Amino acid sequence: MCLGIPGRILDLNDGEGVARAGRVDFGGIVKEVSLAFVPEARVGDYVVVHVGFAIARLDEAEASRVFEYLDGMGELTELDGETG
Repeated sequence: MCLGIPGRILDLNDGEGVARAGRVDFGGIVKEVSLAFVPEARVGDYVVVHVGFAIARLDEAEASRVFEYLDGMGELTELDGETG
């Protein structure tokens, strides 16, 4: 089963369109993510990320609820061992 994981955008690159990307913080784990599908997303926004692509924006309260749920399942520690 695949999940979309929420994260907060830390910074953006200068790319446009499909080259648009940024660093996203997943509760202490930082990954480079494509932001091509969320052109409205800005630094500080929360996005749902699936297989390296941000697919939607969400508010901080919803992101916090998901982090709590994943932490309770032990899934956040699993993310730390992933590459990419």
